[in-house]
Amino acid sequence: MHYVGIFFVALATLMYEILLTRIFSVTMLYHFAFVALSIAMFGMTAGALIVYLAPSFFSARFLSQRLAAAAVIFPVAIVLSFMTELSIPFRVQTSVIELYAIVFRYVVIAVPFVVSGVVICLMLTGFPRRVSRLYAADLAGAALGCILLVAVIGWSDGPTAVLWVAFLASVGGVALALDGRSASWRRASVIVLAVLGVAAAGHTVLVWRGSPIFRIVYSKGVVETRPLYEKWNSYSRVRVMGNPDVELPVQGWGLSSRAPKKRLRQLHLDIDAWAGTTMTKFDGDLAPLEHLKYDVTNIAYYLRTQHSALVIGAGGGRDVLSALAFGARSVTAVDINKDILRTVNGRFGDFTGHLDRDPRVRFVNDEARSFVARSPDRFDTIQISLIDTWAATAAGAFVLGENSLYTVEAWTTFLNHLSDQGLLSVSRWYFHSRPAELFRTTTIAVEALRRLGVTDPRRHITIVRHMQPGIGTETPDGVGTIIVSRRPFTDDELDTLDREAARLAFDVPFSPRAALDETFVRLTQPDGLDEFLRSYPINIAAPTDDSPFFFNMLRLRDLARTSLLDFGSLSHNMKAVATLGILLVTVTGLTTLCLLLPLWVTRHRVELAGAGPFFVFFIAIGLGFMLIETSLMQRLIIALGHPTYGLSVVLFSLLLSSGLGSYLTSNVNVEGVAEAGRSRLIGLVAVLAIFGLLTPAIVTRIEPMTTTARILAAVAILFPAGVFMGVAFPLGMKLAAGRTSGLTAWFWGLNGAASVLASVLSVCIALTWSISTAFWVGWACYAVALASFVRAGNVAPAKVQV
Repeated sequence: MHYVGIFFVALATLMYEILLTRIFSVTMLYHFAFVALSIAMFGMTAGALIVYLAPSFFSARFLSQRLAAAAVIFPVAIVLSFMTELSIPFRVQTSVIELYAIVFRYVVIAVPFVVSGVVICLMLTGFPRRVSRLYAADLAGAALGCILLVAVIGWSDGPTAVLWVAFLASVGGVALALDGRSASWRRASVIVLAVLGVAAAGHTVLVWRGSPIFRIVYSKGVVETRPLYEKWNSYSRVRVMGNPDVELPVQGWGLSSRAPKKRLRQLHLDIDAWAGTTMTKFDGDLAPLEHLKYDVTNIAYYLRTQHSALVIGAGGGRDVLSALAFGARSVTAVDINKDILRTVNGRFGDFTGHLDRDPRVRFVNDEARSFVARSPDRFDTIQISLIDTWAATAAGAFVLGENSLYTVEAWTTFLNHLSDQGLLSVSRWYFHSRPAELFRTTTIAVEALRRLGVTDPRRHITIVRHMQPGIGTETPDGVGTIIVSRRPFTDDELDTLDREAARLAFDVPFSPRAALDETFVRLTQPDGLDEFLRSYPINIAAPTDDSPFFFNMLRLRDLARTSLLDFGSLSHNMKAVATLGILLVTVTGLTTLCLLLPLWVTRHRVELAGAGPFFVFFIAIGLGFMLIETSLMQRLIIALGHPTYGLSVVLFSLLLSSGLGSYLTSNVNVEGVAEAGRSRLIGLVAVLAIFGLLTPAIVTRIEPMTTTARILAAVAILFPAGVFMGVAFPLGMKLAAGRTSGLTAWFWGLNGAASVLASVLSVCIALTWSISTAFWVGWACYAVALASFVRAGNVAPAKVQV
């Protein structure tokens, strides 16, 4: 039953980790969600250190009983910890009490992971001759958890999924309790299983009826009101608020002050309580929607005749209505979130007018860039209006603003799919003192045009803005729209732009004719541009697929410049990078503590001669595995085109193949592991080198393929690398069992601590340099691990004893 037990404990642990990432995206600011999970995952390391520091309590004599107890407590800890966490409002204020609340929250979150860490550590260190199969079961359970969570959260909701995770954890508790010697723990395990099963099933029914009682109370520090409708999936929570029978003033960040003063029936749709969009009552008559022609996000429609429009980010349907209002004959609306489309056109279809039934309109559930790359069509307009990424997805990696829409490669694809008269229209927030987002979109446009052979990009770019002065420092001054044309703008078109901008009380801060801000002019001139970008106070260089962090403009080297943190609403993203820097220091300190504290506590009873190579080995493979895993998820999510695929394909394939690699080391015995392990680790380093060299080209080639073909290609890419990556840990544990058996729990804890450190380090490296750099740092870690393994193999058996 040990294999069943570790399978379900690992399954529940990874499901809970990913699920918390999703829930914290709703309850916290996104960068604090990343901090919370990083700190919480240190709980597993703490569990391993508890096992190491209390050898008599976890001795072989009591092993089965301790395993049973920890496994039964694990699901209970999940539920109680989660309920406690939900009861604490999340606020970021300069108060000792608020700081205490944040620290207390992090400690509470970590508790279930501490218990899980005890269980898995006891399993992997207590049965050294079975470690290959046990570790394979561990990774297989984690892999299945990636897939299962997508289904569970989809047919229930976030809080209810926690109950289902706890139920699955209790299955592992029953398996390990049945294998133990305590009748009381066997009875307790069955009771916990039954209670959690009933609770999860019962509450799922309540969710289906729209009346959940186990729900989020505080969202980003504010008490949540019950919505009209709510739907969760693995990468978002979609919620509809408002009264469908009440008319409200028309809404829109970019509306001109001269727009008709109208009141319409509108509902608010938000994603993760942060990113919002509007659903408008529509009965087929476009006349009441005249105000849409006064929005700066739609200014491109005045310049050229529009026959076909592509809307990226369908949202509540506002941009679709805008295209129709300007006479578009066909509108293709793409949205990555299937539940937004189902909400707008299904649940509230009578309210929104069932635009999906309009013969001129086609809705597509897909990642827009991937859709465009595969599409044979060309469009007269491609519109992207205020598409933000302030949410942590269930993939776990995309938590600091990675966005594949705002890269040079993406815009090159978009421009290539415009008609000869086509326009790319992108709207972003505008700050009068420093319009950083428009600066950065300008550098993207310039580089994309140059890749298409344009020698004078200024003639192809114009920017229009609508300013709203005096609305506060925490919100933008307005909205700016950059319009990029495949061919140069004509004088007649520029006359039209100036005339319509003046009529609508908009400004034209940049055009081929003039500029209100010389920075825009500088960005469109090739001479000395690289030096200008390096010297600019924040990072406004064009993001690429290898570093797709459009929203994060603070360089890590500038963390000490606190003035850059006060940047209006952009400060959320600026402070995210500052928080990342603090987190890197924190987890580095915790990892060091995991090494030094046990060393100091056990200095009188443990002989450590010859243990150094083992410390280096387990830290190196922990760093290497997570650096490579994270970089692969960041790279392949662009090719796969959907957050769910990043979770279910990348993580599932890598974990499952690593489990197979671990299983294939089963025939390596403790006595012969030094020689057998050396050759396999040489193969690992070689395969990863080939993988790193070939993957970028392969990813580029598979982007235009069908979804099925891209998934199969990704699995084919990942599986060989995963198989080889899976051999390192069990080989290291077998070698340690023959030479340093008393330290194996410590080694497992260090491996876990290094993995958490690497999850933070990988983002820091990608932000500062690139995703490719993070991968090659991971490869270097495996090269160090190989050298350490060879050296550790030269340590005489049983050299180190407890």
